[in-house]
Amino acid sequence: KVKAQLEEKEGKTFDVFTAVEFKTQVVAGTNYFIKVHVGNEEFVHLRVFKSLPHENGQLSLHSYQGSKAKHDELAYF
Repeated sequence: KVKAQLEEKEGKTFDVFTAVEFKTQVVAGTNYFIKVHVGNEEFVHLRVFKSLPHENGQLSLHSYQGSKAKHDELAYF
């Protein structure tokens, strides 16, 4: 759901976009921290916010960290 948002921010497309790990944080909605494999040995960490159901439950890319490796810990950011 957020691949297009990341591609727009990065100004490039990703042929590979596979979530390999995630964590959640409950706030006034839910923050998802997702480690995504984007090809070769490259990973990105995404922070995706999902609003509450009564607010349409939309997903939005809040922030991201690029140039990550498979072994990098997925943590709050």
